[in-house]
Amino acid sequence: MLFTETRGNDGTRDASVSFAAALLSPIASFGGIYSPAGLNPIADDFLSRHLNSDYQAMSLALLQHLAIDIPAPVLQQALALYRRFDDASDPAPVVKIDHNLFVSELYHGPTRAFKDMALQPFGLILSELAQRQNQQLLVLTATSGDTGPAALETFRNRANIRVVCLYPNGGTSDVQRLQMVTEAANNLKVIGINGNFDDAQSALKSLLASPTFKQRLQDLDISLSAANSVNFGRIIFQMLYQFHSYLSLVRQQEIKLGDEVVLHIPSGNFGNALGAYYARRLGLPVARIVIASNANNVLTEWIDSGRYDLSKRELIATTSPAMDILKSSNVERVLFDLFGAARTRELMQHLDESGWYQLSAEEHDQIKAVFAADYCTDEESMVFIKQSFEQGYLLDPHTATCFKTCRSAAFAQQVNIIYSTAEWTKFAAVIDAAINGNRGHTDQAALASIAASANIEVPAGIAALFDKPVIHPAVVEKQEIEGEILKFLES
Repeated sequence: MLFTETRGNDGTRDASVSFAAALLSPIASFGGIYSPAGLNPIADDFLSRHLNSDYQAMSLALLQHLAIDIPAPVLQQALALYRRFDDASDPAPVVKIDHNLFVSELYHGPTRAFKDMALQPFGLILSELAQRQNQQLLVLTATSGDTGPAALETFRNRANIRVVCLYPNGGTSDVQRLQMVTEAANNLKVIGINGNFDDAQSALKSLLASPTFKQRLQDLDISLSAANSVNFGRIIFQMLYQFHSYLSLVRQQEIKLGDEVVLHIPSGNFGNALGAYYARRLGLPVARIVIASNANNVLTEWIDSGRYDLSKRELIATTSPAMDILKSSNVERVLFDLFGAARTRELMQHLDESGWYQLSAEEHDQIKAVFAADYCTDEESMVFIKQSFEQGYLLDPHTATCFKTCRSAAFAQQVNIIYSTAEWTKFAAVIDAAINGNRGHTDQAALASIAASANIEVPAGIAALFDKPVIHPAVVEKQEIEGEILKFLES
């Protein structure tokens, strides 16, 4: 499987690279990223052959079908990390909520969010590659709340890897922040920035593309990579759980092999949705991928109108902060896959320079053939959380946005799978306000309140966060990020 550049080649690097090379160096020519040069559909009998396979066996077969240049023993070792999840035999259980409505719970890993599904195997593989090539890697990541803890967890004490994680100060839940700032491994650095997630992501992409920063790293004999979903090493593991959830429904006799399903995905940076898009391209029977947004509904506008417009928008802080993103990096890979590198470069350049782009009518029709969209306000989300709790299911505010998209008459007669991205513990204050009416509670107080209302226990790993010392207190301005990183590397 070869990867090529979404915005074309500038003549300074190879026009196509292997999977391993794209992992190690994810930024491509003209500020683009790497995307598959092509995808071969799965064999007609792939799903039937893996109907009774466990998650690891099915995933290994799919990755081998994609022919990535990672040795099978390393892939097996990486996939074995899913056995650390709550249920070793089923890391992403599918729960029935109602007639034709199911939730795929992606948050049963060590940091209680769906980012573990991709980052657990990714961390091991990247470390193995760095050791094989005798490289010292600096892995940069920007987080809206869940990527950071998952990246720090997977890379903790990994050989040949140092990690810098940027998060927006005040833009995450208390639990998410504590998961990051209490990490004690010597190869990890966490930096809060005065700004929002888009500021953190822009700073990261600028550093990845900066000749002076890369020269300073070269002087230190350090290579640069990333753990955000700009790195396809993240995306490839997000193509797996859609197959798993589909086969789970077949095993539960809710659907038959070949029946189409509708996937509902709470989306910010579009990585989770992109994984679903590639699963569909590989041949999974998916009728439509429905993108749920919060008040930062730029993706809804893009899918409904063909216009991606940031020119008059400012980021809105919502109760689903991991989705508080305006510039969704992975949309670029969909543009490339459908329209090619030249058109993608033209559109992205217009977005960078003018703050917007407009698809043609034909291009927009191609987007609408795959995607649908809606958005959910904070007030609507609170209602869905309360209603669901009263019906016996506890959900987080990101998953709640999909409860609105599922109400659409267009999908009422189809089988709908919601991809739940975080456990209730990550956003306790919001959930406590929704189900108990307690506003202004700290995360710690809210966790106790919800646990009492639901007659459940707060997971030990979450409860322990509040007693851990803060190891990474730094909060800096955007222009100070590079200096903070260099101090960490030189210390």
